Amino acid sequence: MVSVYRWRLAPDGLATYRQLRARGLRPGGQPVIAQIERPRRRRGPLVAYLYRIDQAKPVRPMTPAKWAALAKANAARRICPVCGRDAGYTLSTSLGVCVPCADAPALAA
Repeated sequence: MVSVYRWRLAPDGLATYRQLRARGLRPGGQPVIAQIERPRRRRGPLVAYLYRIDQAKPVRPMTPAKWAALAKANAARRICPVCGRDAGYTLSTSLGVCVPCADAPALAA
């Protein structure tokens, strides 16, 4: 069972995933040691999981293959599925197409 602490009252030596990442660390397979709960007015509390800093491992470095895969994935997010052109920016998920293709039906009407 994990310990539950109130917001900003966690003991030293514990960190959230983001705090570990900011230090260049990762949980490294260790289990969640505790959690922090931040109360909210109309919904349930926000929860953040805590890990031990002394058991954290360094972040694995990016390999050339990972860099290439990331570049390919980001490039695919810029290609409009309608016109097939590189929009020069990441396409909005709400539109799903580039701005000229999204405006084309409105201009035709």
